[in-house]
Amino acid sequence: MTLTDGTYRLGPSTGRLLIKTGRAGLGRRAGHDLTIEATRWSGEAVVDVGDPDRSSVNVTVQTGSLEVREGTGGLKALTDADRAEIKRTLEGTALLHTAEHPTITFRSTRITGTPQSFEITGELTIKGRTHPVTVHGKGNNAGPLRGWATVTQSTWGIKPYTAFLGALRLADDIRVEFEVARLEPADGPGSPPRTGQA
Repeated sequence: MTLTDGTYRLGPSTGRLLIKTGRAGLGRRAGHDLTIEATRWSGEAVVDVGDPDRSSVNVTVQTGSLEVREGTGGLKALTDADRAEIKRTLEGTALLHTAEHPTITFRSTRITGTPQSFEITGELTIKGRTHPVTVHGKGNNAGPLRGWATVTQSTWGIKPYTAFLGALRLADDIRVEFEVARLEPADGPGSPPRTGQA
């Protein structure tokens, strides 16, 4: 995908936003490495190819929209009942507390690099706490924009899930990945992208 100057809409119609977890502890063989997808999210990207510092990205994720897509490893396959239980755990007060904190937000503060290799530094707000995070991204003319960031759950007051009296636990660091397959101008289909925005 070729990046050109303009303001673009982001969301499930243009790409995917995934969370990938790992396991730790003596009982890690019993658990699964999870791939969780945000199914309701939106954002806006302002692109200034010649001056990346004038570019920006803002994203809002609905915390109740996280769905378990895949579970790898473990002693047995992940069932639909397992997926439902994981979703309940995610939304509960111990983890994301979605009733009180319905959104997760990211707001960029600095963008550096080129469309082929870039870094987005920004502020990530989870459960009312805001901390810096760095997103690493790559793009090429032939395929989608892809990137990732490492998020340490305990920094945002999230206690990683545990089971079997703590013998199995999710690793504190999770990996957030994005893939943008196409860009939609923010003014709507068919409208020329706006340029020159800070």
